Amino acid sequence: GIGLIAYRGSEAGFKQFAQDATAVGQQLAAAGLTFSYHNHSFEFTRFGKKTALDIIYDESDPRFLKAEIDTYWVQHGGGDVRVWILKLKNRMPVIHFKDMVIFDGKQTMAEIGEGNLNWSGILDACKIAGVEWYAIEQDICQRNPFESLKISYDNLRAMGVM
Repeated sequence: GIGLIAYRGSEAGFKQFAQDATAVGQQLAAAGLTFSYHNHSFEFTRFGKKTALDIIYDESDPRFLKAEIDTYWVQHGGGDVRVWILKLKNRMPVIHFKDMVIFDGKQTMAEIGEGNLNWSGILDACKIAGVEWYAIEQDICQRNPFESLKISYDNLRAMGVM
């Protein structure tokens, strides 16, 4: 697979990644597959007025490289989740939902609706942007992972999802 390790650290590296990812996405599209990029927070490194994530999406072909924003990692990187969702309108079929809470002075993953993310704004932006699938994801849980999943699911239902 394509990893960013070889590309990280420079604006030129992220531009090269965008070109290489577009080429891979074009090959996959020819086979009937979709290629999406899932972010973490290191893509919020700035190169002048642009973040690495801006460069990846600005320099790639939206037909061949889709977005798969992770709400926690956007927030962790200092980005505005709602702005990023809207920026990637019609380019993001799936989004990864996880919340963030401050625990012992550190940013920590939390069940959806149990942290500090603006879920009404995020859900509204997803509708506007044409997001089709919401993937509930929590890498680290403070309780049993199935209990965490149920909490996220129940909170999303209470927010009118499903």
